Amino acid sequence: MKIFTIGYEGVTQEQLIDALRAAGVEVLADVRALPLSRRPGFSKNILAAGLREAGIDYVGFKALGTPAAGREAARKRQHARLAEIYSGQLELPEAIVQAAQLVELAKGRPTALLCFERDPAGCHRTLLLDAVLPQADRVDLYPG
Repeated sequence: MKIFTIGYEGVTQEQLIDALRAAGVEVLADVRALPLSRRPGFSKNILAAGLREAGIDYVGFKALGTPAAGREAARKRQHARLAEIYSGQLELPEAIVQAAQLVELAKGRPTALLCFERDPAGCHRTLLLDAVLPQADRVDLYPG
């Protein structure tokens, strides 16, 4: 199974959508705990509308997002701390349910995980894939 990841740091919604279309992505799985953004075009409803116009479905997985302490660790580039915090997040019942939903979705349709960070190595989306889809063929998209 192939799964994509993408971050919107430093790009426009149009650039993000262009990268998704070029890769053949049909579903964007938003794995942000807070699907809001100060960047124009990336808050949940506005992003979902733009994706819909492009023929890409939007699905939110808030329980697979990083809690505040994990986001702080990511900003400080404390990857080990982020990993520790995020592993606890994935043990929560709602995260277990959403992880199973994400796996089923990705099995059926080309899916990309969305978060803010451009570099997947510093983002929880890599930790998420390591935990729930370790055998997946990962393709990191870099829009713009």
